[in-house]
Amino acid sequence: MKKIYGLLFLSMVLCMACEFKFKPNENDDQNTPIEVKRYDRLESRYLTTGDFSALQEMNTEYPLETRTLIEKVLQIGTVDDPEISTKFLRFYQDSTLQSLITNCETEYANMDDINQQLNDAFDQLQKWLPDLPRPMVYTQITSLDQSIIIGEKTIGISLDKYMGENYPLYKKYYTYEQMKTMTRKYIVPDCLSFYLLSLYPMENFDSRPQLEKDLHMAKVLWVVNEAMGIQFFKSKYTALVSRYMHRHPATTIAQLLTLDDYHDFT
Repeated sequence: MKKIYGLLFLSMVLCMACEFKFKPNENDDQNTPIEVKRYDRLESRYLTTGDFSALQEMNTEYPLETRTLIEKVLQIGTVDDPEISTKFLRFYQDSTLQSLITNCETEYANMDDINQQLNDAFDQLQKWLPDLPRPMVYTQITSLDQSIIIGEKTIGISLDKYMGENYPLYKKYYTYEQMKTMTRKYIVPDCLSFYLLSLYPMENFDSRPQLEKDLHMAKVLWVVNEAMGIQFFKSKYTALVSRYMHRHPATTIAQLLTLDDYHDFT
């Protein structure tokens, strides 16, 4: 169950989501199919060729995503800085980052499988949670900073964190256990789990016992398993949640996610 970003990362992401607003979906139709928006391609075009029209499109079509990338993720300045376009371009001129950008675009030239998995999972989740907002999902390249960024009805996927467990660059910075989670197959489960965690946060998280924190996380991961039809996340805590649901067959998914009493889980 432990991921490279851990609970500290989760807290940071949720705080970021509260700190600023992403643009909501223009179409609020709950049945609108999800198609990942390829923000990373505009980013790649500017950072590898200096094509200023790509940067202009980033700013006009994805203003909040661009602000988030520059100010919150990379932390290289503010978008209002007259020199920010130069700083942004210069930041990625390192040969390692240039290779990373190129590799990401090659590895993720096609994301039809990700689109299909996201749609299948959200179709199932909305059967259990009819009011669940269907998010806008986009991709970006963040220089190994963060994996998933959650905003208001948005999910940002950092492709550079999902290049595969054998990606040579990872060996310099991550353990083998961490690298095993940095693969394509983790993208959709990570999107779902962090999105649900943002919608069903734990009250008084910092003051809660560690066991309750683990069980709260496990509830979400168990729901993700059920939505995907695969036992993707496995731990003693997800096993406890599974046992609880078998003992309480009348409990709905919505009730499970909002349940705040964990005494009957152990």
